[in-house]
Amino acid sequence: MMRRRGVDFRRPVRRRLSNVVWWTMCGIVVLVFIVLLSKDGQIESRPSISRRSYQHERIMEGLNITDEMLSPNSVTRQLNNQISLAKAFVVIAKESNNLQFAWELSAQIRNSQALLSNAATRQTPLTVGESETAVHDMALLLYQAQQLHYDSATMIMRLKAKIQALEEQMSSVSEKSSKYGQIAAEEVPKSLYCLGVQLTTEWFENPNLQSKLQERKQLGAKLKDNTMKAWFATNSFRRVTVEVQKFEDLKWLNASYVPVLKQLQDSETQSYYFSGHNDDSRTPIKFRNPKYLSMLNHLRFYIPEVFPALKKVVFLDDDIVVQKDLSRLFSIDLNGNVNGAVETCMETFHRYHKYLNYSHPLIRAHFDPDACGWAFGMNVFDLVEWRKRNVTGIYHYWQERNVDRTLWKLGTLPPGLLTFYGLTEALDPSWHVLGLGYTNVGSQLIEKGAVLHFNGNSKPWLKIGIEKYKPLWEKYVDYSHPLLQQCNFH
Repeated sequence: MMRRRGVDFRRPVRRRLSNVVWWTMCGIVVLVFIVLLSKDGQIESRPSISRRSYQHERIMEGLNITDEMLSPNSVTRQLNNQISLAKAFVVIAKESNNLQFAWELSAQIRNSQALLSNAATRQTPLTVGESETAVHDMALLLYQAQQLHYDSATMIMRLKAKIQALEEQMSSVSEKSSKYGQIAAEEVPKSLYCLGVQLTTEWFENPNLQSKLQERKQLGAKLKDNTMKAWFATNSFRRVTVEVQKFEDLKWLNASYVPVLKQLQDSETQSYYFSGHNDDSRTPIKFRNPKYLSMLNHLRFYIPEVFPALKKVVFLDDDIVVQKDLSRLFSIDLNGNVNGAVETCMETFHRYHKYLNYSHPLIRAHFDPDACGWAFGMNVFDLVEWRKRNVTGIYHYWQERNVDRTLWKLGTLPPGLLTFYGLTEALDPSWHVLGLGYTNVGSQLIEKGAVLHFNGNSKPWLKIGIEKYKPLWEKYVDYSHPLLQQCNFH
């Protein structure tokens, strides 16, 4: 009687056979896939190899490198390296005043360069035999240079010392240039000095000029006319009304009222501005110019007192040229502000932080360092608002706190920026074109400008004036006038 086999033992041979077939088929597919991939890789790799070869050739061509120079045994490369090092040693030898050694190095450099030139001309590499002597002789000289301490460390130290010496020399030259430039800017040309003498002589010798003082009543009426007809209707451009006043006539202009006059009585201030010995000359000469304490500069802060009856004025410096009608300035609305001025903050160095000391707590607490600066030279002043806001009193406040010159260093612009802070109305830039005394100004700006300002040291009447801007000034000078001819104006 036969027993039935269990389920696990049925037809094992057929199952094994099917497994073998399955794995064989998978292996064939994998092999085919690998072959295909290898072919694709070969096809794609060819362009990359050619690309690398092309890039290598381009690099070689650009650097002017030959296959011989890339060889580990390249004589050409060895000679080039020796020449480069020898050139550096020539410089050091000359600095050390070892002229004989510098000459020997230079001669050997020329010899090696001649060998390289000949090889390049015949387009064949240098051989060891023909270059052996040059390489040997140069090697001896380079070794001798090392014995003379012409190594890299010594070279670096000497170069540092040379750079330091040059920096000190440049600083000295820059300081002298600044001093001489300042002196040149402040000189009174002989022609101007002559003119002053001639005018003074004419005044005392000509009774007719003195008799015109009787016309002061009529002149005084014009200077009190707020309708401005006296300025622009009664007086033509060529018949402008001029009034010359003396400090002695302004009784209120004294040390008890004016801080600058009080500072002039201080011995330390006098020493700072007039002797120049109290800080070992650490302060640049331009900061120590006595003109910054001159009342002719600071009188602009007292315009309401000088012209007590006027309500609005146009202030002009003496280094300007007026080339357009300014009458429209009187109708400009200043929107309750006191000062109408052209702003100069198109560039960062004309902002408040350029003029004021922001390490001082008073300045830091009251003024924005990025506030826009503006310029004196052509300003519209509303004297009614000025008096109402006591602007002169604000000026006094800041001037009294700068006795030690810690808020600002020089000039009337910094105190002006403080005094008129928040009280300035920006005018169209074409009203006041600046910079003709120190920088380049666009021709279109000059053409459109109502007032041209020669601010800076290079005034047009000085020899150091910028030549291309001098005609803008000189075309208004009547050189045919007898006094100008007598004083050799040209």
